[in-house]
Amino acid sequence: MASLITTVHHLLQQKKRCVLMVVTDHEGSSPGRKGFKMVVTAEALLGTIGGGIMEHKLVEYARSLLLGEAFTPFIKLQIHDKSVAQNQSGMICSGRQTIAFFDIPSAYKSLFERLVMEANSTLYFSSEGISLQKPASALWLYSEKLQKQAQVYIIGGGHVGLALSEVLSRLDFEIHILDHRENLNTMQANAFAHHKATVEFEHIEQYIPEGDAVYVVIMSFGYRTDGVIIRRLLGRSYQYLGMMGSREKIETLKNDLLAEGFTHQQWVQLRAPIGVDIKSETAPEIAISVAAELIAVKNKPSL
Repeated sequence: MASLITTVHHLLQQKKRCVLMVVTDHEGSSPGRKGFKMVVTAEALLGTIGGGIMEHKLVEYARSLLLGEAFTPFIKLQIHDKSVAQNQSGMICSGRQTIAFFDIPSAYKSLFERLVMEANSTLYFSSEGISLQKPASALWLYSEKLQKQAQVYIIGGGHVGLALSEVLSRLDFEIHILDHRENLNTMQANAFAHHKATVEFEHIEQYIPEGDAVYVVIMSFGYRTDGVIIRRLLGRSYQYLGMMGSREKIETLKNDLLAEGFTHQQWVQLRAPIGVDIKSETAPEIAISVAAELIAVKNKPSL
């Protein structure tokens, strides 16, 4: 959602009109689930409403709307069954979904400027438009709680850090990559991170804020630098703190830290070795396994 808001905000700054499609309801095995969104311009697309022939058809329909006059919000029912008389989506997976269409002209500029800055508020999509206040009377209504955008700090700008940045760039993470090596070729080649910095690992905590939307991934050059970093970060408050490495290295570091006075409670804050066990060997495979773990943490139900 955060990347979509940023995209719409950018389009409005450029005075470009777009159509926002929002799945407001779904039933059965519909491929488009409630909350799926897609931004359509004359030249570009972002997001999805379920894919397949249905999405292709509705993208073309949205682009036809951009050629016409401004329109008020409306909904379309799509039934994934070719035997029905009307509202066929063209898909045969059964189920159904309702999609709302919103014209996004320059009048929404101030709203999206505010949305870029705000989190933990509720956004309402209705027959009355898009707003941060619940409409008093609307023919249909879908609401969504806005969350802070996940911030991932990758400590280590090598090949795995580059691969992880590429994977996460397709997800809803703001990517920061940090390394202590000057002129590192893989840092220079990293076009996927939103922020890159060369820092001193001895003061790494100064570059990473605490918070429940902050994810820290340690994959530095070796055991010594990993040790420097983890000694500065253990005990701080993050949604996720993980470190790459062999089980032998992790066990050695654990014993060293406990001997130095770090507590077991502090140690268990650390996920190590990181990544879903898919027997990964190459940098892209490791990146996928780590990204899967980050997604699992980010999407876990709130207690």
